[in-house]
Amino acid sequence: MADFHTYATFAIIALTVVAYVSDRFALEAVAIGSLAAFLALFALFPYANGDGAAVRPEQLVAGFANPALVTVIALLIVGQGLFATDAMDQPARIAAKAGGASPVRALAVTLLSAAFLSAFLNNTPVVVIFIPVLTVLAAQRNFSASRALMPLSFLSILGGMTTIIGSSTNLLVAGVAQRNGHEVGFFDITAPGLMLAAAGALYIFLVMPRILRRGTRGGEERRRAAGAQFIGEITVGAGHPFLGMESRAGLFPGLKDLMPRLIIRRGMDFLPPFENMVISEGDRVVVSGTRRAFMNALARGSATPSTREDSEDNPRVKPGPAYHVAETVVTPGSRHAGRTVRNAGIQSTHGVDVLGIQRKSRMGRVPLADIRLEPGDTVLVGADEQHLLSMRDSHDLLLLEWSAQAVPQRQKAWIAFVIFALIVTTAATSLVPIVASSVIGAAIMIATGCLTLQQAARAFDRQIFLLVGSSIAAATALEQTGGAKLIADGAVMAMAGQGPAVLLSGLFLVVALMTNVLSNNATAVLFTPIALDMAASTGLPAAPFIAAVIFASNASFATPVGYQTNLLVMGPGGYRFSDFVKAGLPLVLLMWLTFTLIAPWYYGF
Repeated sequence: MADFHTYATFAIIALTVVAYVSDRFALEAVAIGSLAAFLALFALFPYANGDGAAVRPEQLVAGFANPALVTVIALLIVGQGLFATDAMDQPARIAAKAGGASPVRALAVTLLSAAFLSAFLNNTPVVVIFIPVLTVLAAQRNFSASRALMPLSFLSILGGMTTIIGSSTNLLVAGVAQRNGHEVGFFDITAPGLMLAAAGALYIFLVMPRILRRGTRGGEERRRAAGAQFIGEITVGAGHPFLGMESRAGLFPGLKDLMPRLIIRRGMDFLPPFENMVISEGDRVVVSGTRRAFMNALARGSATPSTREDSEDNPRVKPGPAYHVAETVVTPGSRHAGRTVRNAGIQSTHGVDVLGIQRKSRMGRVPLADIRLEPGDTVLVGADEQHLLSMRDSHDLLLLEWSAQAVPQRQKAWIAFVIFALIVTTAATSLVPIVASSVIGAAIMIATGCLTLQQAARAFDRQIFLLVGSSIAAATALEQTGGAKLIADGAVMAMAGQGPAVLLSGLFLVVALMTNVLSNNATAVLFTPIALDMAASTGLPAAPFIAAVIFASNASFATPVGYQTNLLVMGPGGYRFSDFVKAGLPLVLLMWLTFTLIAPWYYGF
């Protein structure tokens, strides 16, 4: 009966992986189907392992309470808090400045910095640090975040290979080896680790961009839309940030990423270039800019929503944590078409503020209120989530729900940054377990108003939740039925009598493939004693076999569940399971081939 359960487990895992890679089915559906198959297998055909203990359903669903999964979800909420406050905007600008005018160079500098830090810090907090930095950098330099986040995860793993403290896997292997009488020094794996990291970095910078060239989950569409120019209007009142701003070379540098098109002063129109002008109280400044530019202006308090009458039934919602900006399209036959913004009644009908207008054809330099709407125009609106969602049923304005974004709460950026810094510090120094610090940090983010409960809920990725839970069920079944040990024993038998180079190469390949199915720590614990036995039985030094397990256990590039950092970037990068297979499997094979070539030379075989 044991053989039946073992091979049934192999079959379910194989079918699950094929379904994931095919992209023909929703990831959530495959994950639930896989979990249901394992529950049915052990419920209909009870199984007891070698110790006589039955495999119970609670063991199979325990993955949904796994500390790694809780940590990932909490860190995603913390990251959402950083986005909601623009706390990482300045670090991203520093990284961009270090890279100069080239976005490629800026990206390379940032990624290599992450790889360097990963050699001395745990990979997870390093990736947590750089996800928001790279996301903001991608927005600033106008490239897709999907080009940066998977390379970030992979380079952090490669950097972690170079020292014994680079990842928890390295320490785990060293601990098992020490209990068996073999010491592993801090820099014992540094030289071969640097060679592997160099080969992997070349692949990541030269080959992966071709694989990740396409956008993911509508990312390219959003990026193009984010660059569209809107026409808006800012009224300068008492105490306004623009008050007293002087023109230079015909422009106003203080407007930052907003371009002035017209200034209306006491009924007179002033067109660019604006020579020797000072913005005064009562001026109306017509500007053009991207959606992000208008959101930044709202966050700084330099832009104010269009005025509308407040009432008890329709109170004004000022820009705050609940205030969102979204794009809507004027539909054919809309009652707003043919009317000016002033007379269209958008504010009173939908309870939203009109922030800007964008259309494909050229618009003249006129006040926002005098722009006559046409079918196909994109109207930038602002409101709380309740009013935005009420527009779903509107036949006059089509709400583009994916475009809805909260206005950054920059006044709380320092709070979010302090929370984030404390999480990273306590995790890096092991003062507090990262699962505890990340959950506490997420709770404080919500309690301090850095983000709302709705924003936190959006950070919760159900795909990751189901993927991790079902994958841990598969790993549990593989271990309990002896499937993992069967693979390990089969590999040892297949390599019996071979030379040192073949033994090391075969060991590396088997461990590297297994670490993408089991967790990397479970794989390390399983194969370290096997590697030491192989060294003892052949009379060879243990060091190269220990190094093979360390490097191969870290080669978890081919699946998102292979390593925690892969899960962290999966949601923000918009990746599918197949993206990791396409980009990560070649890297696994490259690591194997590189180790196969350098190990005999480095260890003197």
